[in-house]
Amino acid sequence: MDGKPHAQALRRGRYSEPGRIYLITTVTQDRTPVFRDFAAARALVATLRHAQALGHADTLAYVVMPDHLHWLMALGDNMSLSTVVRSVKGVTARRLGRALWQPGFHDHAVRREEDLTSLARYIAANPLRAGLVRKLGDYPHWDAIWL
Repeated sequence: MDGKPHAQALRRGRYSEPGRIYLITTVTQDRTPVFRDFAAARALVATLRHAQALGHADTLAYVVMPDHLHWLMALGDNMSLSTVVRSVKGVTARRLGRALWQPGFHDHAVRREEDLTSLARYIAANPLRAGLVRKLGDYPHWDAIWL
């Protein structure tokens, strides 16, 4: 047993809806600040862009924090949500030549009535709330289609 007896059960029965917008959060192994390194963070950003180019996900907003990723995306038509996230995590780990991620991820299927620009602002403001920068423009590892 991996110490998380309910982790698999949480994924069971979930449905990936193509075109649905999801807010994904995934964390590095032991919360190691891998993405404090500029090149490592940019490798993750490049992987998100590649997933978009392949049609797996349409990125609406993201922020790469030192030890985790927040990703607001619309799921593409050709893969399940779990497969897309697993792919992004795997490709990034291979690019960096090391194990990076805790197993699993948290997802929130965004409801139609939720304000996407507010979610994007919340995501982008993570470095400010964490005290990493004083101005959002000083943090290089985020983007949002509205901001």
